[in-house]
Amino acid sequence: MTKTLDTQTEHHLIAKVKQGDERAFAQLVKQYEQTVYGFAFKLCRDKDKAEESFQDTFINVYRKIDQFDSRSKFSTWLYTIVANNCLMNRRKRKLDGLLESLDDAPDVNDEQVQKQLQSWDDSPIETLMNKELRKTMDDAIQELPDEYKVVFVLRDLENRTAEETAKILKLSVPAVKSRLRRSRMFLRHKLHRTMKQQ
Repeated sequence: MTKTLDTQTEHHLIAKVKQGDERAFAQLVKQYEQTVYGFAFKLCRDKDKAEESFQDTFINVYRKIDQFDSRSKFSTWLYTIVANNCLMNRRKRKLDGLLESLDDAPDVNDEQVQKQLQSWDDSPIETLMNKELRKTMDDAIQELPDEYKVVFVLRDLENRTAEETAKILKLSVPAVKSRLRRSRMFLRHKLHRTMKQQ
């Protein structure tokens, strides 16, 4: 597992990347690759789309690193880029079709991917241990409108604060709370309806 950088070391690394240091950029990618892929997969629920968003994110970071002004956390800026990439790619396709369920996650034996997906189990919905119920939940998340889904993933799956989620999505904190509340109501309704049918 990659050791977390302290703020000063991270700022020094970013400064070197801004000067064109490719080794520093490779170190930055290594530092955040699990975070970026994990978040992209939770949003997309598809290995190929997550990998595409992963690549697009670091291309954008390389091209736009000068725009990062260090007033917010680097991880916040990174989450913004990942969210934008995932949502843009989804709008381009508009063919949601059959999305991989969480249980069909890529490279199940890959320790790094497994660690990223463990946050699902540690989240507020950790009680969903039943496989069918988890599949129902996964399908319900995919039915959420994009603007609600990204809030739900950031807050309940990534455990980001309302304030950080607001910064990432450029929303007000009340808007984040409202969207999260609606997301949870929608998912609760879906699960309740499914359980009644069983």
